Formats: sequence, structure tokens, C-alpha cells
Amino acid sequence: MTKQVLVKELPIGGGAPVSVQSMCNTDTRDVEATVKQIKRLEAAGCDIIRVAVFDMSAADAVKAIKERIRIPLVADVHFDYRLALRAVENGVDKLRINPGNIGSEDRVRMVADCCKRHHVPIRIGVNGGSLEKDLREQYATDPAGAMLKSALSHVGILERCHFDDIVLSLKCTTVPATVAAYRLAHEKTDYPLHVGITETGPIENGIIKSAAGIGSLIMDGIGDTIRVSLTGDPVKEVEVGRSILRAAGVLKDDVDIVSCPTCGRTRCNVEEAVAYVNSHVKHNAGYLKIAVMGCAVNGPGEASAADLGVAFGDGKGVLFKHGTIVEHGSYEMMLKRVVETANELLSAGA
Repeated sequence: MTKQVLVKELPIGGGAPVSVQSMCNTDTRDVEATVKQIKRLEAAGCDIIRVAVFDMSAADAVKAIKERIRIPLVADVHFDYRLALRAVENGVDKLRINPGNIGSEDRVRMVADCCKRHHVPIRIGVNGGSLEKDLREQYATDPAGAMLKSALSHVGILERCHFDDIVLSLKCTTVPATVAAYRLAHEKTDYPLHVGITETGPIENGIIKSAAGIGSLIMDGIGDTIRVSLTGDPVKEVEVGRSILRAAGVLKDDVDIVSCPTCGRTRCNVEEAVAYVNSHVKHNAGYLKIAVMGCAVNGPGEASAADLGVAFGDGKGVLFKHGTIVEHGSYEMMLKRVVETANELLSAGA
């Protein structure tokens, strides 16, 4: 188990639930636009939000932003230690830096000391696209090893400053290399891991890459907080991130509708049935597994294994509740009843 750090009141690592992060794509200096986007992200289920702090005006905007939001705020700082100091003094809850690119070790120590005074953790964010030149050459055929070496080097700088309130990330565009890097970090250190695949391309590709990379790690117990990186509206990142956690079985906050892929044995419009259930059942009201099945081969088994399930045949259906047949009737009636029963169970706490 990793050690635990606190970002505001939100724990990361140490057995805490996996949190979902995103990053604003607004100009941080535009407080109104940034706050508006953060509130949309929070409504979508974002737990932690990051903003780019690239000049003193952005660092000063952090204070005004903090006053108007509830979720923890992270400042993303590069190259100038003074921006990190200003952001922390202005109330940011966490820093994302690479200690090696913000100046001498004395300057890193100033940042670390400031963070200690304000109880602000630091995420060391290693990116495959900005690795040190000597590591790229030394580990030309081992990108995972290069990222780990870089991360541990940055960790060493902070540890020499007697600072260990650290979160690590090791991201690149290649899923296998990123997964390998996180596996190495999981073996070599007990710092919490911020997991994600970076620069993933078009949204469709990004979703697939993130699901493959983040999902495989989370299912193996690796990863304490995640960010899905997509090109576009960051709200989509949060939605996809939460979907990945649901699929991995570590987040159970909504209905899980399972259905058959359809084949020549199907005797009802399964696509229509699933759409009906999905649009009429209560969402974000608790966990409930609902099966909507369209034939007699896998239908009864899947329907009875779910909390609630319906198996359809020729114009008829059978409704299962916790493995027991409770009703049978026409397609239309059973479709209506599965929704009604689901909403009753959700209202009662499933």
C-alpha cells in the first residue's frame, strides 16, 4: 500500500478511494471562465482540478479562483520557482512541478520549505516528451526505465530537502511503456501514483488508450488518482475517468447496465430496450447491476446473476430480481417493469 498524502481534505493513497482529476484549458488569468469550467467539472464528478500557472498574473489569479470553488486546486508550474512560491502563498492545495526544471537545489528547497509550512503536497510529473537528454540517450530502448530514473532523481532532490509529501506520475504517449513505468514505480517506491496516458490523440483514440492503460493498472491495484488526457472539453476527461473506474470495479456509484451484443437468435430489439432502460432509470442514485438480454442462450443466466434482469424471447420477457423470477409478460410490459423495479430499488438503497 502506498503512503497517504492530503490534498486539502482529500486523501490520496494509503487505501483511499481512487480520485479523478482533470486540468482546465482556460486562461488561468481569466478567473470567471476558469471558475465556470471548474464548476462544470465538479458537477461531472471531478475530485481535483489543475490550472496552468505560467506567469505571476496566473499565480495571483489562484487566490480569487480558490475563493469560489470547493474542490482542491493544483498549480502546474514549470521553470520558475517564484511562480510556485506565489501560488502556494495564494492558497493552492497542491503543486505539480519537476524539481529539476525550476532552478538550483537551493531554489527547490525554498519551494519545499514553503510547501511544508502550508501543508501542500508536490506531484512530480515525469513526461516522456520532456525527459532529460542524457536519460533519453542512455535508455533509448527502455522508455519505462528512463521515466523511472527521472522520477527517482526528482524525488531525491525533494528528499534531500527533507520533503516527502510527494505524488508521482510517469506518463508518455505509448500505453505499454507507460504501464511498464508505473509497474516499476510501484515496485521501487511507496509514494502515491497519479496514473494516466498523455497526448493520446483524437478523443476516440484517447478513450481507448486511457481505458487500456489506466484500467489495467487500477485492476492490479496500481494507481491512487487518475487523469484521462483528451483533446477537447475536460469534462469529457472526468466522465471517461469515472467510467474506467466503474469498469475496473473500484467505483460503484451508478447503475451498471449489461446487455447482449445481439445475434441471429435475438427475438427482440435489444438496442431499443437498452436505450429505454438507460434513459428512464435513475442515474447517480446508487449501484445496481441491470441485465437486458435478448435470447434464451445466455439471457436467463445473465438476468438471474444481476441484481435485476430481464430476458426476452418472442415478444415476451421474464423479470428476475436478485436471481428469482418475479414476473413475466409482454415485451412492452416487462420493459416498463424493469425500469419501475430498478427505480424502486434505487430509492430504497438497492
